[in-house]
Amino acid sequence: MGLVIYQVDAFTDKLFGGNPAGVCILPQPVEEGWMQSVAAEMNLSETAFLVKQQGGFNLRWFTPTVEVDLCGHATLASAHILWETGTLKKTEQARFYTRSGLLTAELMEGWIELNFPSTPDEPATAPADLMKGLNLNVTAKYVGKSRFDYLLELDSEGTVRRLAPDFTVLKQVTARGIIVTSLASTPGYDFVSRFFGPAAGVNEDPVTGSAHSCLGPYWKRRLNRNEFVAYQASARGGVLRIRVSGDRVFIAGQAVTFLRGEVAE
Repeated sequence: MGLVIYQVDAFTDKLFGGNPAGVCILPQPVEEGWMQSVAAEMNLSETAFLVKQQGGFNLRWFTPTVEVDLCGHATLASAHILWETGTLKKTEQARFYTRSGLLTAELMEGWIELNFPSTPDEPATAPADLMKGLNLNVTAKYVGKSRFDYLLELDSEGTVRRLAPDFTVLKQVTARGIIVTSLASTPGYDFVSRFFGPAAGVNEDPVTGSAHSCLGPYWKRRLNRNEFVAYQASARGGVLRIRVSGDRVFIAGQAVTFLRGEVAE
C-alpha cells in the first residue's frame, strides 16, 4: 500500500471553494526532493508533509516549485486531517514544528483556529515592476513590506476584485508575494484581499492564511480593533476570522476533505 495523500479545501465549508491543499502524513522523514516532486505532481498552491515527533508533528510546506517558510491554508488542512482521521482526538491541540517556529491549531465549534506569528509590515517604496505588474489604474493608498510580502491598500473592494495582473512582470518582484487589500463594501466583512505569488510558482493563491499574519496587524493599526472577519476575493473565495493579540495572530477557518488517494511507491 502506498502513502495516503489527501486534498482538502481550506477556509471554506463547501467543496470547490477556499484553497485546496495536499496533506501527506509520513511514517518517517523522507528526502526533500521527493516531497518537492510530489508537490509538483499535486500542482496545488501548497502540499504539506507531516512526520510525528515528540510533542507534535514536524511540518513542511512545498509549492509546485519551492519550499516555503509559512503557510496558513495547508496548516489548517493538516490539522483538519489529523482530527478527521482520528490521529488526534478532536479535543487535542495540533502542534506543528516548522521553519516559523511552533504553530498550533485548535478545533472550536466547527472552526479551526491557527496560532501564527505576527509578520507586520513597514512602509516601503513600491518597485517599478510591482506597479507595472499589477496594472493599477489608481494610486495605492499605502505600500508596505513584511518579512515575506509587499502589501498595498487600494481605494475600494471593487478595485481589488477587478485587478488583472501581468504575472510575467510581477514575477520579477523580489518578494514571496504581493498582498492587495481594501476595506470591504460587501456586508459581513471588514476587509478584503487578494494574493499574488508568481515568484513562488503560484500566480494567484485562492486563500492565503499566512498573509493575514500581516493583514491582521495592518488593519488593527488602521481601524484600532483586534478582531475582524476577512474575505479573500479570489475566484474560489474564502472566509477567515482574524484575532490579533500581541505578537501573535489567530486565524480561523473551516475545511472539507475533497479526496483521499495513495502515492504509488
